[in-house]
Amino acid sequence: MAKRDYYEVLGVSKTANADEIKKAYRKLAVANHPDRNPDDKAAEERFKEATEAYEVLSDEKKRSTYDQFGFAGIDGMAGGHDYSNVYNDFSDIFGGGGFSDIFESFFGGGGSSSRSSGPSVGSSLRYDVSLDLEEAAFGKKVDISYTHHIKCHDCNGSGSKTGGTKTCPHCNGTGKVNRSSGFFAVSTPCSNCNGTGRVVEDPCNACHGSGVVRKQQKVKVTIPPGADDGTRISLRGMGDAGKNGGPSGDLFVYINVKPHKYFVRHHYDLYVQVPISMTQAALGAEIKVPLLEGKNIKVTIPSGVQNGKLIRVKDKGVPKDRNQTRRGDMYIKLRVDTPKIGITSAKAKKLLKDLAKVLGENDSPTPVPFE
Repeated sequence: MAKRDYYEVLGVSKTANADEIKKAYRKLAVANHPDRNPDDKAAEERFKEATEAYEVLSDEKKRSTYDQFGFAGIDGMAGGHDYSNVYNDFSDIFGGGGFSDIFESFFGGGGSSSRSSGPSVGSSLRYDVSLDLEEAAFGKKVDISYTHHIKCHDCNGSGSKTGGTKTCPHCNGTGKVNRSSGFFAVSTPCSNCNGTGRVVEDPCNACHGSGVVRKQQKVKVTIPPGADDGTRISLRGMGDAGKNGGPSGDLFVYINVKPHKYFVRHHYDLYVQVPISMTQAALGAEIKVPLLEGKNIKVTIPSGVQNGKLIRVKDKGVPKDRNQTRRGDMYIKLRVDTPKIGITSAKAKKLLKDLAKVLGENDSPTPVPFE
């Protein structure tokens, strides 16, 4: 099949300048790139055709020869070439104008920049602590043990016995390596030197050149009163050691509060459900209710109280500060229990029947709306 004119392929005039040619090719390359059009042979051929046209028209010498002699003048210069490594400088074509962002989705990164070789902060770590509701509410000191990376003392964190470095043999000191993706060669940070271009010379025996070693660490953590489920306590500098003299990361201790058998917490308030008898509900009573800290408190039940009534006890909830001078409230939900078995005592039956007459109980009650 006969080749199309290169200007026609890119959709530009013969007087187009370098920027116009680059912009036209960039648009075609994005639309027809094989990574964006898998298994589309037509798009692949358009991509190859546009790449070949751009290689010629972006080169002043080749373009001049093509303008004067056509395909015959550049035969052997462009035709039949392998275009998988045409652009080593990826940013030359796609840098700026937002196109680098588009091609990052193809290759997983911009590619031309290397990682900084300066100091970097170490990784932060997480540790989870499970506590009872009482422990979280009133505070506690807990001992934890975890493993983290610390600076190697043998080499003072340099990774080398002598403290020296040498040029990375994988990237020849550039900090970058080229890899092919489709029809492009993309520069990525060298994994051997982490993009620094330098590697440790004469690696330290203790850390094997990494500059850090693992250590088991024990630390006492103070859980402040009022801690809730999900509370995070930060321990500065207790994470992994930084690289190249950078500061250590932090240790984050997360509090997980186990459900209590009787109490439920809502913010700084506590809720507890207490059963009372029918006579206590009808006549009123004074009962003892346990507090979260283990003590009991006397609570007065008013006469005629209904099932589900909430009784508030001030300042018996969860502490709001470290000194425990301010606390939330405790709410007691009353559950009026009816006998679960039939009453067999003749005397008890008579008393209840007499009570029913006194209260004027209705055997045809009118429905009431749900609360």
